[in-house]
Amino acid sequence: MSGAAAHDLIPAPRAVETRCYIGGEFVRGDAAPVVVVNPATDLPLAEIAGASPSLAARAADLNAHAAREMRALPILKRVELVRRLAAGVRNEAPHLAALLTAESGKPIVESRGEVEYAASFFDNAAAAAEMAAGELPASRTADRRVLVLREPVGATFAITPWNFPLAMIARKLAPALAAGCSQAVKPAEETPLSALAFARIFDRVVREVGAPTGAFSVVVGEPPQVAAAFITHPGTRKLTFTGSTEVGRVLAAQCAPRLLRTALELGGNAPFIVFADADIDRAADQAMLSKFRFMGQTCICANRFLLEASIAEEFLARLEARVKALAAAIGDPTLESTRMGPLINDAAIAKVERHVADAVARGARVRFGGTRARIAGLADRFHAPTILEGCDPTMACACEETFGPVVAAMTFRSEAEALAMANGVPYGLAGYVMTQDADRLLRVAEGLEFGVVGANDGAPSTAEAPFGGRKDSGLGKEGGGHGLDAYTELKYVSLRVRAGS
Repeated sequence: MSGAAAHDLIPAPRAVETRCYIGGEFVRGDAAPVVVVNPATDLPLAEIAGASPSLAARAADLNAHAAREMRALPILKRVELVRRLAAGVRNEAPHLAALLTAESGKPIVESRGEVEYAASFFDNAAAAAEMAAGELPASRTADRRVLVLREPVGATFAITPWNFPLAMIARKLAPALAAGCSQAVKPAEETPLSALAFARIFDRVVREVGAPTGAFSVVVGEPPQVAAAFITHPGTRKLTFTGSTEVGRVLAAQCAPRLLRTALELGGNAPFIVFADADIDRAADQAMLSKFRFMGQTCICANRFLLEASIAEEFLARLEARVKALAAAIGDPTLESTRMGPLINDAAIAKVERHVADAVARGARVRFGGTRARIAGLADRFHAPTILEGCDPTMACACEETFGPVVAAMTFRSEAEALAMANGVPYGLAGYVMTQDADRLLRVAEGLEFGVVGANDGAPSTAEAPFGGRKDSGLGKEGGGHGLDAYTELKYVSLRVRAGS
């Protein structure tokens, strides 16, 4: 690539919103500004005035008020709102994808995929809401009827991550609205622009439908201050958070005094198990999907590659051929040909380098990559896709979530050993198994202590499935009909019935 200036390589997206969206209005914040920087160029994209504690408290008040209005909204109106939001997202796909790429560094082809993924959550929530029903269990006595009503939780508060800044809002907001709840979102400071662009879509659609305009808010600002305003507000009924285990523990402790309902999708350390009876080419293809999506910066990307010893070399050779091709497609994330962009920030690439250095110091070998990929005119935040072989469970790349484009390969000799290695971490978000033995596929899928299992599938995420982790990877489910259930409360009504004459 030539030495052109960064601003010549990556054009800025069209004008972006720089105000919070609170109570159906775009409001200028009254606290320190949040500066959004393009990770590929280091150039600023926008400066958003953040919300002070008092403005965040006002947003929490309006969120609680909107919840009461949403509760009264007929189901058909809710379904119409959610379906039209799906259409609105698809209509704005080019703009939303450009914003996602600009603020996160995600390759444009992946950003388009995220926009469609986000829209699919609205589709799914609308369908689930249409099918939602209470219950009328059989009564043990003739003079009683047992009614089980499903009612909205109320006002909810969401904290979303930077790696899927649009899709994670959709995963949380779509079922909330469909169930009759309101939701205020605190987007990650790195990637608030797509959230605010979606707020423009919401503002238009909600007015066309005639639903409460305050049912959705975007509050940008310092995480502790914004979170405290919502968590302590008496009207807030639920917190949903996607992020690190460390922050999740802090939020759970803050929610405990109020017994606030929580859904926490936290860190992972996904094993990718390849047995000798696997289709090796298929396994390598699925490994590429799992490991290198968004440069390995996904919560369910494979972290530890557990390979049966007899086929470890064959698998790594075929994976290496694919990784070499991927390495040739690093660059400007706005280009159609690019498959790998920058990591999100300097701390992210420093962690990748620390994991590689630690593994090498402990005896692992770099089979491919292992260094930064420096590209003329762009920020020094790109890293080559990397394969480490000869790793062991004590290395940082196996004990910690790398969140970068590094394959940490190690071997096993039996199914029992593979399961013990896979489950031998405190995390339980996602795990993968590659085998053509149907019995083994079922045994291992059942034996993996993870909330999501990819069985011969390296990309298991889908809007219609319940998504969430176990152990230190969190609690609660999002997605599918279970995602709608998570925004409802069950009420039991016992009804006495007089005997007929």
